[in-house]
Amino acid sequence: MLLITSRDTGRWVIPKGWPMRGRTDGQAAEREAFEEAGVTGRISAEPLGKFTYEKRLPDRVEICEVTVFRLDVDRQRKAWPEQRERQCRWYALEEAAEQVGEAGLKELIARLLPGSAARTD
Repeated sequence: MLLITSRDTGRWVIPKGWPMRGRTDGQAAEREAFEEAGVTGRISAEPLGKFTYEKRLPDRVEICEVTVFRLDVDRQRKAWPEQRERQCRWYALEEAAEQVGEAGLKELIARLLPGSAARTD
């Protein structure tokens, strides 16, 4: 699983962004994965799940709900828009679950582990 660092705190997260006019949520997720991590591939039609987290803004904290889509990565480009702003690292699922801080994302990753009772594929 590919994790990237957030720009503000450097914590390990997944590529994510905001809905985009003229794109489905999956297409927006695919675009954000390229911009934030330089990866391209095939996006799933259905989401893997959702989680919430607190986004700290200069004047407030917002609760954001993230819909997560699987991207089967074909390649990682040599250059991409946010390359100098983030680190990217590939992890085994078990390690990825240990690295992320958001409880909901940690739970979502744990459901993907082989043998997980909540696994859907």
